[in-house]
Amino acid sequence: MRLSSGRSTKVERDAHPLFARYYARLSVAAETRAGMAGVRRRLLGGLSGRVIEVGAGNGLNFAHYPGTVSEIVAIEPERSLRALAVEAALRAEVPVDVAPGAAEALPVKSEAFDAAVLSLVLCSVRDVPRALAELRRVLRPGGEVRFFEHGRGGGRVMHLTQRALDRTVWPPLAGGCHVSRDPVGALRDAGFELGPYRRMLMPEKGPALPTSFCVMGTAWRPPGDTAAGGS
Repeated sequence: MRLSSGRSTKVERDAHPLFARYYARLSVAAETRAGMAGVRRRLLGGLSGRVIEVGAGNGLNFAHYPGTVSEIVAIEPERSLRALAVEAALRAEVPVDVAPGAAEALPVKSEAFDAAVLSLVLCSVRDVPRALAELRRVLRPGGEVRFFEHGRGGGRVMHLTQRALDRTVWPPLAGGCHVSRDPVGALRDAGFELGPYRRMLMPEKGPALPTSFCVMGTAWRPPGDTAAGGS
């Protein structure tokens, strides 16, 4: 699929080399140790048609897309992770085009995709409402969103801890990641219709950390939605 030349491809968050190296190693280990490979299979099962994956990281999702997917456009702003995603795309069984870009200004045409995937990305985008408005724009009306995100969870003490981390050390240390965001509420506020979703701890065993509170589910751009149009 051709990327649009009519919208900005400027990457606002293009380099976190130290975090990228750490994340790449940790995420590969988590495939088996934390059960992330199974999460990815459940997240992506049943998808079909053209798919955009926003914040593809090092491309670990690519191996789990079903053969019913005709094409994947994978957007990743961090150059080190994007290079790893390109390598993963070469091994994938479905066509994958890895491209630079920011979630807030996706370099693709409007209503070009049947589905979108958000996998541990809303925690780190700079402007969540703008990023989700872009997602609505590039999905066709009735298009599906699959999401697996971490965010706010636990009781009062954990909420306070998460907010304190977000205001201080965590985003600079973790490539812009925030631990107290509400991905379900953000999708609802952006005009998506929420489908089934379930909350979980990752990893499932052991103490709950500020990053442990996850949610996986489905949402849709409403079938009659025309507000997100554009070129």
